[in-house]
Amino acid sequence: MKYLHTMIRVTDVDASLDFFCNKLGLEKLRQYDNDQGRFSLIFLAAPGDSEAQVELTHNWDPEPLEGGRNFGHLAYAVENIYETCQRLADGGVTINRPPRDGRMAFVRSPDGISVELLQAGEALPPASPWQEMENTGEW
Repeated sequence: MKYLHTMIRVTDVDASLDFFCNKLGLEKLRQYDNDQGRFSLIFLAAPGDSEAQVELTHNWDPEPLEGGRNFGHLAYAVENIYETCQRLADGGVTINRPPRDGRMAFVRSPDGISVELLQAGEALPPASPWQEMENTGEW
């Protein structure tokens, strides 16, 4: 068996690509638009790791998407969790579970998909302002 991808539904392609690519740092690998089925599939991956892909599925006809937390979460290892969280916060992303322990944080996509960020290797020493921050919303 081989892992291929994780699919999540999105309502706004531009907002989702801004979050996953511009803010989180994933790269767009390819896109498939199906006019007859009225949907688009967009495949993303972390730079240099095209084996672990995220498939964004966008149905062109509006539909409510609820219960992002029921999906669980995506998880990515990052080189420096503090720098990553600061870059995301500077980009307008709410840090739902700050990296108080220097190891783990959670953010959410525009459609409420929970994304876990884990410090690669050993946890960083606790640092301000992260260690003082409270949780915000759901994660």
